[in-house]
Amino acid sequence: MSYECTFICSPELDVAKVEELTAKVSKIVESAGGTVKNLQQLGKKKLAYNVKKFREGIYVYMEIEAKGGVVSALENFFKVTDSIIRYLTVKVEPKKKVETKPKKEVKVKPEEKTEAVANEPAELPTPAAE
Repeated sequence: MSYECTFICSPELDVAKVEELTAKVSKIVESAGGTVKNLQQLGKKKLAYNVKKFREGIYVYMEIEAKGGVVSALENFFKVTDSIIRYLTVKVEPKKKVETKPKKEVKVKPEEKTEAVANEPAELPTPAAE
């Protein structure tokens, strides 16, 4: 299974502490039999609303290839770590190929000539210039 995991660290942490946290998370994934396909530190960003009295947070994004047990181990780590203020893990489904059906050709019939209605005049009268 493939998962995407994003967690937000406290803005008070320095770069070395964030590196240490990401190394711990990677170690948890690898010790549980998974692999980290992509790891990005997105930096300090402003939050949409206050989270644990913080207005900013340091975002870290990961793509993980692992079984479901790894996710529960990760989330347990996130819950007990005070320097992580929010996290979200999402299961990524493999993309399905959609077969496109060939379009049916629509045959257009030539327009049939309609006869003029007997009650309508052929031409509209024009006002006479005085």
